[in-house]
Amino acid sequence: MLEDDAALALHALGWILSDEPRAERLLALTGLAPDELRTSLGEQATLAAILAFLTAHENDLVACADAMQVPPASIAAAAQRLEGTPA
Repeated sequence: MLEDDAALALHALGWILSDEPRAERLLALTGLAPDELRTSLGEQATLAAILAFLTAHENDLVACADAMQVPPASIAAAAQRLEGTPA
């Protein structure tokens, strides 16, 4: 399941990065620099942070879920699994 969650997080990251202000907010809230984000994309903690960013901003969560054609709850559950929290 974590492989699917990782793929979902990477897809969500693409959506986040498609909007510069949203991308800047992700970097500011995660504390990651662009190079750090790139080099840590294979790390579960980074993938969890990407999805946690969305779950903390309902408008973005709903818009991203709509764009990815998945229920918002699927993104939230994937975030919890990647964080190691039972869904």
